[in-house]
Amino acid sequence: MSDEHAIARYRQWYRRLLRFYAKPHRERFGESMEQTFHDLCQERTEAGERLGGFVLWMFVETSAGIMRENGRFIMQKSVVRLAMIVGVILLLPLLGNLFVEGFNWSPVDFVLWGGMLFAAGLAYQFVAGKGGTRAYRTAVGISCVTGFILVWINAAVGIIGDGPVNLLYLGVITVGFGGALIARFEPLGMALALFATAVAQMAVPVIALVIWKAGGQELLSDPNSPHSPFHPGVGPVFGLNGVFAALWVVAGLLFRRAAEPWSKTVRPERGRGANGAGVADAI
Repeated sequence: MSDEHAIARYRQWYRRLLRFYAKPHRERFGESMEQTFHDLCQERTEAGERLGGFVLWMFVETSAGIMRENGRFIMQKSVVRLAMIVGVILLLPLLGNLFVEGFNWSPVDFVLWGGMLFAAGLAYQFVAGKGGTRAYRTAVGISCVTGFILVWINAAVGIIGDGPVNLLYLGVITVGFGGALIARFEPLGMALALFATAVAQMAVPVIALVIWKAGGQELLSDPNSPHSPFHPGVGPVFGLNGVFAALWVVAGLLFRRAAEPWSKTVRPERGRGANGAGVADAI
């Protein structure tokens, strides 16, 4: 009986690991991979062999397969198309360099913004492929665009003055990204992650205001800057952060809306099976 419980637990963990495969691969191979894993565990148990090392090896091998498959999927579906799109977008600042007086992007600027655009596009392609609804894909799009603009504004001018306090916004991105990983990109968990990101977004100007009132002006602005420490003002700073927070909330609400279709399509047979390990509950 204890062996059966152990196998059921390992199978549940393995099922969760398989969710990191791209959706087409999950739909095609996920059920058979999970069943094979279960059968192999049963065989080892019946042969009197220990499961710990075997399970660890299977998890390592499957994780490597997930990285290879997702990398192959991204390469096949995204890289060339994204490179073309980024190239077209970068034509605009290139034309600005040629024809607009005072417009002077350096090669570093082109590499930086091109890399950021490319990374945002890849993130969208990878995460959006894990959901099958329009609401899910729209939420991913809003999240990627919002994150890109947040980083862009901070890199260009800074939201709160021009001091190192703007590095706190990297924490906002970390909350969203880390929450998505913890949620395994499932929509309900993604919704919670985005709501937490909105809270983190509004926490940054509050922290900056406390620093300002406590006399830490050097953290808010460069000593040689002509701007005040809380430039462009308390109201505008909180207003702009409110816009970003609202976008995070909108994305979270869309993920929440996508949660019900996800639960119907991903786990329509929850609880089936004599061992409580229904296949449709898996992937």
